[in-house]
Amino acid sequence: MSKVYTTQELIQILATERQACLKGKRLKLEIKVSGNPVIDQFISTDGLQKFTAYQDFKTAIHEYQKENRVSGIIWRELTVKGKNLYYPEIDTELIALNGDLEILKAAKNSIVEFWYEVTIGMDLYLSFNNSKQHQQIVTSDVERIVQRTEWASLCKWENSSFLEMILQLGWGKPEEAYYKRGRPRSGSEYIHAVNPGNRPIG
Repeated sequence: MSKVYTTQELIQILATERQACLKGKRLKLEIKVSGNPVIDQFISTDGLQKFTAYQDFKTAIHEYQKENRVSGIIWRELTVKGKNLYYPEIDTELIALNGDLEILKAAKNSIVEFWYEVTIGMDLYLSFNNSKQHQQIVTSDVERIVQRTEWASLCKWENSSFLEMILQLGWGKPEEAYYKRGRPRSGSEYIHAVNPGNRPIG
């Protein structure tokens, strides 16, 4: 029986392959920018060839995950204002299996409660237009979004004078929600909490 790679091993394999592609060691040579040979001779396809080579490799890893039932979940630990949370999320390079989605759904409430606890008194913003714009909202707005989403994740931006806590509230497949590829089937909303008077940077 052949060895089945673990989640962490797949993450490392993808990181190694990504570096090889970026350095030009892997190219998908048949890629053309426009498909018109007259135009393509004047356009550098190097970046596109590197990107496509990596995307093809990543797709093969995702198939391997499905065939061998290798989870895409990684466990994160977050400390904010002396409070700790240990929670699951899908690695950004992997996919979520059905069982992974159930784990994410089960963790949603504890993630949301932690976010509420550490953002008391902070200003809340909903991001839109790919996080280029932010609209100030209130807790009742967040609660409405929480009710219609399936899973949650967190991100923290912090230094000695600034704290931003981002709550991602998603539905469907996380790998599609991250890059806004799966709407309306998959997607997410981002709620930013910042200290009063500050604006979101994340």
